[in-house]
Amino acid sequence: MDYFTNQRQVILNFSEKYCKNEIEVLNSACFKEVWGRFLEHIYKVEKQDVLKIIDILPNPKKDYIILFKLLLEFELNEIKKLSPHFKLILEHTDVLYELIENFYDYWRRLERYGLIYSKSRMSGVETASFTSIMNQFTNVILNTYRSICHKVLGEAFSIYRSLPSGVNAGLMISRHNWMGKESKYSFLAKASVLEQVLIRPPFITYSAKNKRTGTYPEVFEDPIPNISINFKADEYYCYAARVGSALAYVYFHRDFLALGITLCNLFEFVPLYKCLNQKPDLLYIFGVNYDGESHFYHDKEDDIYLGVAPRNVSVDYFGYMKKMLLTLYNVKMIDNGNLPLHGACVSLTLKTGITKNIVIIGDSGAGKSESLEALNEYAGEQISSQLTVFDDMGTLKLVDGEIYAYGTEIGAFVRLDDMASGYAYREMDRAIFMNPDKVNSRLVIPVATYNQIMKGYKIDMVLYANNYEDEDIQLKEFTSKDAALATFVRGARFAKGTTQEVGLVESFFANPFGPVQREEQTRKLLDVYFSRLFENKIPVGELYTKLGLMGHQQDGPKGAALELFKILEN
Repeated sequence: MDYFTNQRQVILNFSEKYCKNEIEVLNSACFKEVWGRFLEHIYKVEKQDVLKIIDILPNPKKDYIILFKLLLEFELNEIKKLSPHFKLILEHTDVLYELIENFYDYWRRLERYGLIYSKSRMSGVETASFTSIMNQFTNVILNTYRSICHKVLGEAFSIYRSLPSGVNAGLMISRHNWMGKESKYSFLAKASVLEQVLIRPPFITYSAKNKRTGTYPEVFEDPIPNISINFKADEYYCYAARVGSALAYVYFHRDFLALGITLCNLFEFVPLYKCLNQKPDLLYIFGVNYDGESHFYHDKEDDIYLGVAPRNVSVDYFGYMKKMLLTLYNVKMIDNGNLPLHGACVSLTLKTGITKNIVIIGDSGAGKSESLEALNEYAGEQISSQLTVFDDMGTLKLVDGEIYAYGTEIGAFVRLDDMASGYAYREMDRAIFMNPDKVNSRLVIPVATYNQIMKGYKIDMVLYANNYEDEDIQLKEFTSKDAALATFVRGARFAKGTTQEVGLVESFFANPFGPVQREEQTRKLLDVYFSRLFENKIPVGELYTKLGLMGHQQDGPKGAALELFKILEN
């Protein structure tokens, strides 16, 4: 395969074929296919202003590529003499220029990926610099576009904009046979494993869905025999990640390549040389041809927590990739006697030199991240440093009678609708944007290093994020373990439209990703950990974010943040 394309993607294999100049671009099979898809798009939307010159040529799909080649080499008057059709088109250079601009925009709206095999022996670019090849390809595409436009306009541009026109992401790939030939997992051996990733910001993706539904049930029959029968490994990529303390291999179908790339901003990437021949703790196969819903299975023989998701549009949303990994990890943590939290944890160092580690627990949309962002925004001058230990999921562990918090992700999956105005623009250089023009638009951004989240932070306060009650106070402290557990276990929140839920809903311990599937085990852990919190005199309370109340989306988290800061100061 030297390229693969569909309505949303172009995947270019630079190890097999690499366009080094404008003519090679126009001669490539990929260019011809993308041009053909563009013409289908123009006919579909009935763009009348350019249709009138497209239909001048007997065979627009073929003849326009000939015209583009001529425009690279000859003057307009010379081209007019070659064909009466070309002459008629070139008498409407303003419309031709618009057609070229429309095609250029169509190309840039596609998800564009470049692949290089690190061990390739083909006549491509395996010996060249990975990043320099991606830069060269961008320059070739820009030069092709500019050269043709200059000829049509009759002059060079006065203002040049170096728009991202090459690939959105470059991938150096290899193979990783971590399993033996006789292993039931050997069907994964021919999948491509990511060795290096180059992302060109701003990286903007659009998925078929913009919210997640449901949770992940556990099954007790091994799904691998059914999955492996018709599995086409050459259509899959593998991202090796550190999910908390666990090693995870995420195999995803190329249809979901954008979701797989987004993992770079959320989970610590593990280069191939650091995990050679290592069995994963967690294994997720995303986009499998089978009838059924997403589910997970604990392979006790190999001690692998395995997640499976079907290949259809119902899971075309990053939440489905993220939450299964968190479910697998949380179940593993529960089995190990640790307590997974759906919440956020921040380590604050005040200008006075005092450091406080705060945990805020709550389900999706409860106001955890929003309150911490508001704390940073409104009390920033009094804070020396603020480290996000985790933004969505973390784990509590007992160490020598003290409770420590550990992160799971190095990034944050942020809902833009509830963030302060301008937040997205401040993070544009590093963020990956998802469905930015829709309700529940998201960005994924790195917020900490792996060493930082795994350091372990002795917690000083645990709060439940209440987004549905309009109380006069912003923070209430519980006086007993039983009163605290009643609120935390109930897991109530006003659903914000981040999932299929609406109105006031409840979820066991505000965490459908592990504790729900292991409720009996989790209840025992909750009793142990909350008993220890009160024995150690760690404040446990309820923070009223009011995020679910109409008109309080901004001032609710702000008020909660200011009250929290007052308590920390004292």
